[in-house]
Amino acid sequence: MAGNFANTISELSVDFLSQLYGTLDSNLSVIEDAFSVTTQCRDGGLTVQGDTEQEVKQASDCIRQLQKIASLSSALDQNSVRYVVTMVQEGKLEELSSVYNDCICLTGKGKPVKARTVGQRRYVDAIRGNTVVFGVGPAGTGKTFLAVAMAVNALRQKQVSRIILTRPAVEAGEKLGFLPGDLQSKIDPYLRPLYDALGEMLGGEGTARFAEKGILEVCPLAYMRGRTLDDAFIILDEAQNTTPEQMKMFLTRLGTNSKAVVTGDVTQIDLPRPCKSGLVEAIDILQGIKDIEIFRFSRQDVVRHPLVQKIIQAYEKTERRGEKQ
Repeated sequence: MAGNFANTISELSVDFLSQLYGTLDSNLSVIEDAFSVTTQCRDGGLTVQGDTEQEVKQASDCIRQLQKIASLSSALDQNSVRYVVTMVQEGKLEELSSVYNDCICLTGKGKPVKARTVGQRRYVDAIRGNTVVFGVGPAGTGKTFLAVAMAVNALRQKQVSRIILTRPAVEAGEKLGFLPGDLQSKIDPYLRPLYDALGEMLGGEGTARFAEKGILEVCPLAYMRGRTLDDAFIILDEAQNTTPEQMKMFLTRLGTNSKAVVTGDVTQIDLPRPCKSGLVEAIDILQGIKDIEIFRFSRQDVVRHPLVQKIIQAYEKTERRGEKQ
């Protein structure tokens, strides 16, 4: 049954309409359910119908924004659709305008890497404008992936001469001694997420070639002690699992013409109690220092499976109940 208000969006390409509908109309259903509207496709146009003018307008705004995203970025998915819906519902459509224009770098296969949320765009801008940036937020927000993309871009632009990626080798359920192989084999699983991100940006052969030349280094945090890191882009991942002493040691490695990005999720600390997280302490101590920015992601910046946002939200509610009790 048609609604009282309608708006027709014309001149939509077949390719975009295919993306907009999604598998089994899953993408378009997200918009229809969010704004209580129905849609009808005819002659290359899409008619949006609803009971209120505002709902029709908001749904139409979503579709126009998704059309822009599809023209600038890769194929649409439910994450993109849900994010745009949320931004429109919150009256933040204008903030989306500049998100997808900026290409951070190209992957090894020539695919452009771009921010996918307003939060991710601000994070990238923070890295560009500061020497030290803390990227703090839940899993799936692109903290590490975007930092690696920025590092690869800085290397390609000859802004730095090497990339150093490091992580604390903190045991989370399994003991290092029970893993097979020599010391390097035991450490490699902790560094695998960094290798995965590098492989995406540089390709397997490119990563190996840069590593052989000493341009790229992936190592445990303990290997940083006593070094001065000049002309480098340094990323400390999983920083919530550093001790205060380790964090201070890392931050004081920074040399001339270097940039550091520290990423972590303060809700996933694996340190044995009562050991305090170096990331939590650093955030408290370094607030307000010029050229250091502490950027906080929200669950809206999660770009993994839509369920990840709901899982994070559920855990946050449980934690808040526990704090009240």
